[in-house]
Amino acid sequence: MSPTEGEPTSLATRATPDSGPGQQPKASEAPALRRRPHQSSRRKRKPMKQRKHGRSIDGSVVAVAVAGDTADADEDRLHQLGYKQELKRGLSVVSNFAFSFSIISVLTGVTSTYNTGLRYGGPASMTLGWLVVASFNGCVALSMAEICSAYPTSGGLYYWSAKLAGKKWAPLASWITGWFNIVGQWATTTSVDFSLAQLIQVIILLATGGANGYLASKYVILAIYGFILLLHGLINSLPIHWLSWFGQLGVFWNVAGVFVLVILIPSVAKERASTKFIFTHFNTDNGVGIHSKPYILAVGLLMSQYSMIGYDTSAHMTEETKNADKSGPIGLITAVALSSIFGWIYLVALTSIVTDIPYLLSTDNDAGGYAIAQALYTTFHSRYGSGTGGLVCLGVVAIAIFLCGVACITSNSRMGYAFSRDGAMPYSHVWYRVSKHEVPLNVVWLSVFVAFAMALTSLGSQVAFQAMVSIATLGLYISYALPIFFRVTTARKSFVPGPFHLGRYGVVIGWAAVLWVAFVTVLFSLPVAYPIAKDDFNYTPVAVGGVLLLSIVAWVFHARFWFRGPIININVDT
Repeated sequence: MSPTEGEPTSLATRATPDSGPGQQPKASEAPALRRRPHQSSRRKRKPMKQRKHGRSIDGSVVAVAVAGDTADADEDRLHQLGYKQELKRGLSVVSNFAFSFSIISVLTGVTSTYNTGLRYGGPASMTLGWLVVASFNGCVALSMAEICSAYPTSGGLYYWSAKLAGKKWAPLASWITGWFNIVGQWATTTSVDFSLAQLIQVIILLATGGANGYLASKYVILAIYGFILLLHGLINSLPIHWLSWFGQLGVFWNVAGVFVLVILIPSVAKERASTKFIFTHFNTDNGVGIHSKPYILAVGLLMSQYSMIGYDTSAHMTEETKNADKSGPIGLITAVALSSIFGWIYLVALTSIVTDIPYLLSTDNDAGGYAIAQALYTTFHSRYGSGTGGLVCLGVVAIAIFLCGVACITSNSRMGYAFSRDGAMPYSHVWYRVSKHEVPLNVVWLSVFVAFAMALTSLGSQVAFQAMVSIATLGLYISYALPIFFRVTTARKSFVPGPFHLGRYGVVIGWAAVLWVAFVTVLFSLPVAYPIAKDDFNYTPVAVGGVLLLSIVAWVFHARFWFRGPIININVDT
């Protein structure tokens, strides 16, 4: 992962061959900053009407635009953070919100992990557990929004860690945060698109006769998955205004989908669960040998936690968002708040048609054990003598998952673009390229390739593949928690907030967020079945620990000699 010749220097000046690792070169020996050519550098800049003092990339006091043309203000702020404008800045606050809302996609998260919630605790674990997760998740989102307002860059989390961890620990903090974030994002894309392939297989199964219908092999499912990834790569190769349209379509589809399904499902059902059952029934008949109610409840939180990931997308899109230091935080918080509300309503509506938990979880039913698909199919078949209506409902969910996958690749590519811009990825000079449409095209297809490679584990072991969901959940949340932790510790007194800030409550909310992530990290590493066997072994600690171990090993033996954190690609004095 070494930088290529001619790469720009780091925020903390790189050591020269003569000075040795850890030594600073003399001022006269410091390598000159090298600009990467781009048309944005040729733009005519409008004079700013008013400036105030802020901090530059190296901590010195610099002027920051606060009035005048918005585009120039955004570009000026990005310059102060050490970067030149290379991506097209054309997103509004609504579009920024749309990307995060689409990638959270409660229709995706709730539907694809409903089996987990139903097995571990059932209705009470899901409906009440959702409220617990939403509360603490709100603390994480608020803390991230505050930091996003201070540092609106595509790098997001790893850049924040570099700025907040202190000079001594900034490179290592940035390195580990960045790798947890990008691997978590790749795993999220894998889990989302693979869940869509599985849902398509279930729809085909039900449409061709249920238990006696066509059951696709794991190779067919992988082929469907590959085709979905290909479509997502093609869509993300389009200019940003088209991607913005897909993001807004995702918002409309998720809101309209939840609205229609919430009304339609209970009204069609001939047999509905009681309110008491929905909010108080606790399922301990999980068939995995776990009988402790607190333990079951804790494991059941995975459904809610997984359903609320990916909102760091708003941060990764800030370099393409107008009025970024305000629009980014607003987009992030709004996406989380509305997803929490709509997700809970959708969850309650789905649970209202759950009346026979063992049957819904049985692999012998028409949907092959896919609980939500079986419940919808049975509901419409009981009312109309045909399950076609249930298949239509599943189709609505499938489109929502598809749009979620589009947003996943978008977020992957922006994070990959920023990480390679700072020289942290192998062959960074290849991924750090922008097409004529100002889209990071190479890293879009890198994201597609990595996501497909991750899914190959499904051919060997379905249990091993489930680790991808764990990496997606915990990998991202660990990367969320690290900069927040630095914000409330090393940078507690030195943090300079942006336009959006939490005031005196920032530290308290930050600690709540950090402790919650620490709790769920331990929680999701616990065994999910007793006695422990290879077929139900929880690979979460192996997968997450593997990411941590590899990143540290790479750091100790290689990256610490050259990686100094985010790299400036513009002379901040110009």
